Amino acid sequence: MERMAEAVPNSDDQVLQHFLTNSSWDDQLVIDQLAQDANQLIGGKKDSCLIIDESGIPKKGIKSVGVGRQWCGQLGKVDNCQVGVYSVLGFQDHAAPIGNRLFLPEAWVNDEKRCIEAGIPQEHIEFHRKHDLALQLVIQARLQGVAFSWVGADGLYGEDPSFLRSLDQMHEIFMVDVHKDQYIYLEDPDPIVPPPKSNKGRKPSKLKAQTTAMRVDKWASQQPKDSWQRIHVRDTSKGKLLVDILHKRVWLWDGEESHAHCWHLIIRREVKNKKIKYSLSNAPEGTKLKRLAFMQAQRYWIERVFQDAKNQCGLGEYQARKWRSWHHHMAMVMMAMLFMLEQRLLHKKQYPLLSCFDIVFLLSFILPHRAINIQELIRQLEVRHERRRSAIESAYRIQLKSM
Repeated sequence: MERMAEAVPNSDDQVLQHFLTNSSWDDQLVIDQLAQDANQLIGGKKDSCLIIDESGIPKKGIKSVGVGRQWCGQLGKVDNCQVGVYSVLGFQDHAAPIGNRLFLPEAWVNDEKRCIEAGIPQEHIEFHRKHDLALQLVIQARLQGVAFSWVGADGLYGEDPSFLRSLDQMHEIFMVDVHKDQYIYLEDPDPIVPPPKSNKGRKPSKLKAQTTAMRVDKWASQQPKDSWQRIHVRDTSKGKLLVDILHKRVWLWDGEESHAHCWHLIIRREVKNKKIKYSLSNAPEGTKLKRLAFMQAQRYWIERVFQDAKNQCGLGEYQARKWRSWHHHMAMVMMAMLFMLEQRLLHKKQYPLLSCFDIVFLLSFILPHRAINIQELIRQLEVRHERRRSAIESAYRIQLKSM
């Protein structure tokens, strides 16, 4: 905030901090409006989709709401961070975030005092898995009137059978990645309770599959070369994106339901690096392979959205410890991302390659800056020194009290 106030005319960092942390404006109302505006731009089309993804923001200390040692995709390892689950509305190569949920680890939920100090409302002090938060975001998008043709997510969500089945029960078409150790049935397992082997002992009560399951990577490795079909997914700046696709209708059973689900298995192999991705979809049986390949590939644009949000719109650049300030910051970042989308669509004919970086670059010249002269530089230096001196004196006072 201090650095912002030093550059923005007629601003004060304490006022900015109040707006972020203590001001009572409702971030959810802002997000509702964002979702409706984004829907008018890119929703309601055949290629409109809602992608769920998470993002970790590295943070130091233990005070920031929801912070803890957990997987941080930005760092590629387990580290101290905050994790948010986000919903992004996409259409072809355009996308905008329209929803978020802050993930609270169990260590936070089990420490009510810590939650209250971080300003977490009482109704939110309960544990939700990331899969549960993802489903909340899908439901929220529908309640907001957002129109999309399918829901997408990565392997973190696909590894949970209940997540896929919940989407299916909600009559949502999905295209969700799964891991290579996902088990599938090539024939309907037709689960039944087996008859007792004798009159002695307990009678069987647990359902048992009538066919054998196998891992998707093992099945893929057994398929002949001519089973793979080369598909042109889209045009890129480096030429046509070609991938090899393997497709089969398979059954999924969680070991408890009375029947299995017959869904699409789509296996994508990169032509150049041979990297393989596995996905499941409950799209209608007659869905064409090219369409399935297109749906599977749309998560690429969502990953680009997070890159722009972090690099150009400050998704992870905040000094906000409290529940309200985190949500306020995310709402403002989402508002900035919607502005980026609007500008790219508005100027698409004249500047088809316009990027978020380009827009920020232009704004850095167009927006007013505080007039800087030697007197202003000295003033800012004295303010910084006064605050450092105050912080040092405060630390000494606290130390004396504890002695």
